Amino acid sequence: MNSLKAYTLRPVICVLFISLFMLFSLKGNGQSTDSLSVMAKKRANRAALYSAILPGLGQAYNKKYWKLPILYAGFGTLYYFIHSNNVEYQKYKTALLYRYDSDSLTIDPYEKYTTEDIKIRRDYYRRNRDLSYILTGILYTLNILDAYVDSQLMDFDVSDDLSLHTAPAIFPMADGTTTAGLHLTLTFK
Repeated sequence: MNSLKAYTLRPVICVLFISLFMLFSLKGNGQSTDSLSVMAKKRANRAALYSAILPGLGQAYNKKYWKLPILYAGFGTLYYFIHSNNVEYQKYKTALLYRYDSDSLTIDPYEKYTTEDIKIRRDYYRRNRDLSYILTGILYTLNILDAYVDSQLMDFDVSDDLSLHTAPAIFPMADGTTTAGLHLTLTFK
């Protein structure tokens, strides 16, 4: 049973190390002398570190509180899938062990399934559980990156001098046909 716990924790530990590596690689190179830029980098690194310690803490540090329910809903959903797929995987794994058990007193709970059916179901739930672990790691990493990028963009100019307009358009193609598309116009005032 200890080997099973170690197997299920490997993706989480891997994602944690990759996230921490990314966090420390995001540090500035020290060549900038602009104090505002240095302060923005420190603020961004702090937001990323907070999100690495506790998911959502970097978003709270950036005062983007509306992202917290979305983030925790994602983690809650992934936890649900991890838990439910693990429960089903354990059931079919145990059923397969009962199938190969030489004890005549063992009661097979899945008599109507063939051994191959049980193997397919066991592998299906294990694959889904492992995929949920990977998606959790991706969400954790995106949480850190979101906090870092959001903190970097706090000083970005979003004034009325910039505007983007979209409009549907029909474009002629080289072969004489036309195709529908979207026309983007960026205007500097």
